[in-house]
Amino acid sequence: MTGESGAAAEIEPLDVTGSRTVAVGAALWFAAFCLLLLFRDSLSDSGREWWLWTCVAGFTIGVIGTEYCRRRQRRLEQRPDLRPETSPLGAAGP
Repeated sequence: MTGESGAAAEIEPLDVTGSRTVAVGAALWFAAFCLLLLFRDSLSDSGREWWLWTCVAGFTIGVIGTEYCRRRQRRLEQRPDLRPETSPLGAAGP
């Protein structure tokens, strides 16, 4: 976006580490597991009990991902020189 002078606005990139996003995803997988647990007999009868294990896998990967994102965030806070550089034009940059 350009101003009246035609120059690009100076905007700092968002500090998004992904921790919250991954944690919310893990919580949603856990909630889905709890809800499907109520219908375990019906799922078992229809051959869809694997849905429960899919939720367990999603939750487990989410917990691992949350820890990974938190470690990455701590490492970036300790070593600012490791921060990836971003294009001044954002995602549309060269």
